[in-house]
Amino acid sequence: MKIVRKITAIILAGGKGSRMQTEIPKQYLDLCGKPVLYYSLKCFEESTVDDIVLVTGKDGMDYCKKNIVERYRFQKVKCIVQGGSERYWSVKSGLDAARGTDYVLIHDAARPCITKEMVENSILEVENSGACTVGIPAKDTIKIVDENGFGIETPPRNCLWQVQTPQSFRYSDIMEAYYKMEQADDRDITDDTMIIERYLGKKTKIIWGSYYNLKITTHEDLVVAETFLKKIKKVVDME
Repeated sequence: MKIVRKITAIILAGGKGSRMQTEIPKQYLDLCGKPVLYYSLKCFEESTVDDIVLVTGKDGMDYCKKNIVERYRFQKVKCIVQGGSERYWSVKSGLDAARGTDYVLIHDAARPCITKEMVENSILEVENSGACTVGIPAKDTIKIVDENGFGIETPPRNCLWQVQTPQSFRYSDIMEAYYKMEQADDRDITDDTMIIERYLGKKTKIIWGSYYNLKITTHEDLVVAETFLKKIKKVVDME
């Protein structure tokens, strides 16, 4: 008998993008004729995830509903929820809205070049290991520096990977880890794999992402993302 499991994507689109120095948050900026956020939603919409929780800032909830979700007819977005002041609180809002699911794939909307292959590979791996993330091997030599800016150590490059999203977890595990983080009042968190490692003592499997799967932070990233999107044939005509 086939085991039925539910998989939810949590897409984080609440950032202000202050480093872009634009009035419009980066997830709503135009990229090949559509908002940056559109591409992540489209990828998950066409994947085998069961539903999507979209996390935005308070001011972006109505905009996302009318101008993105309804306009482009995304059927899997079950709800739009308000995020928090920090990324991890936005994730927690998404997790609370995803109650009843078995697995979650947490993705940053600022990574529009995500592909269906990454999503499906993440689903396969999270069902096997319980926690995984896409990533890529570091191309450059990485230095650990002291507080004065002097290099003090050079880790072997073959052991270094740049972590991307989606990051995928068994729902019960990530919720337990977040609960423990809240109890500890911990704020030294940069991504969700850290929470699983720190509070559950579990390892996260790193699987291949893509060098195309960049995070848009600056205007230069928009130019590169446009090239990447065309390369992976994700750009479609406006509806």
